[in-house]
Amino acid sequence: MNELGGEIRRLAREERDFMLSLLEELVSLESPSDDVESQGPVQERLSRSLGDLGFRVRRIPGRRTGGVLYAVPRKRVRGRGAQLLLGHSDTVWPRGTLETMPLREEAGRLMGPGVFDMKGGLVQMVVALRILRTLGLEPPLTPVVLVNSDEEIGSPESGSVIRRLARRVVRAFIPEPSMGPEGRVKTTRKGWSRYTLKVTGRAAHAGLDPGGGASAILELAHLIQALHAMTDLEGGVTVNVGVIRGGSRSNVIAPEASAEVDVRVLRQAQAREVEEAIRSLDTTVSGTSLEVVARGAVPPLEPTPGNRALWEAARKAARDVGLTLEETTAGGGSDGNTTSLYTPTLDGIGAVGDGAHAPHEFLFVDRHVERCALLARLLLLDP
Repeated sequence: MNELGGEIRRLAREERDFMLSLLEELVSLESPSDDVESQGPVQERLSRSLGDLGFRVRRIPGRRTGGVLYAVPRKRVRGRGAQLLLGHSDTVWPRGTLETMPLREEAGRLMGPGVFDMKGGLVQMVVALRILRTLGLEPPLTPVVLVNSDEEIGSPESGSVIRRLARRVVRAFIPEPSMGPEGRVKTTRKGWSRYTLKVTGRAAHAGLDPGGGASAILELAHLIQALHAMTDLEGGVTVNVGVIRGGSRSNVIAPEASAEVDVRVLRQAQAREVEEAIRSLDTTVSGTSLEVVARGAVPPLEPTPGNRALWEAARKAARDVGLTLEETTAGGGSDGNTTSLYTPTLDGIGAVGDGAHAPHEFLFVDRHVERCALLARLLLLDP
């Protein structure tokens, strides 16, 4: 730890009570993705905190979502590049979850819906900026903040905003939850794509005319085996049929059936290969036909040269605040997958804890103080 890092750590410890208070407040404001109105109170509270730090805050309403919060410093150095702090205010938890999963602090852990994924990261951004303001330190790149409200459902509305902004910034920091008790940074993330396979057959009475029909369910059974055979665990490719539907009655040969498919890949080239394989599938049961419908995709966060350079710089800077960073690959995606297409991105630098999307969701309070110090130091990295 060097002198600057020691000062950042000291101030992070002094911010502990503020950090905890703001985090408890945000978690108490339940904000499920599909409840548009629920996003307003969270974004309003963040707006006040950022406004107090000298940011000009705009809240851009969505058409079908809670919209986005966008904040830039009121005073900016003309011609200076920018760095993006990107997070999301939505959670997977419906309103009323606090009744059965109450916000509480136990043995150094803060527990509650959304505390780990990712309201802890939202507070981390605010506290890191507070630390730099107290120290009177001006980052070499202007920090800009974007908080969206639809990340947990794939960022269908905010994705275009994220892409536009990512093209304009020098780098992006994503304080999504880290991984494991070591707090590993997610330097690569799998991308995902989803498909629906619809099989059409021909109905007939299963007893009176068993040869007159064409079973869509039988055909789907063949296709499911072909889909799962595309999985390559060593190569990081998984293909999973998670939902199937079909038929009407047990004594009717099924005229229709469908399957919902999830694909995960480490490289965009793999995504193209799997898509081609899925679209090349053909039916083998006479009288049936197949339609493949794409249901959305997020590209993988790959180890690009820019991403690797940012990781190496971050790993060294972490030592200044007394931290040792480790890296890992995550099976799930985030908005960092998108920013990585356009600018160097570091993801998973947020809370240390466990239980994202699970009833035991929590973060370690003292470890989160450290992560606030880490982000403050990262914002000072040279371009």
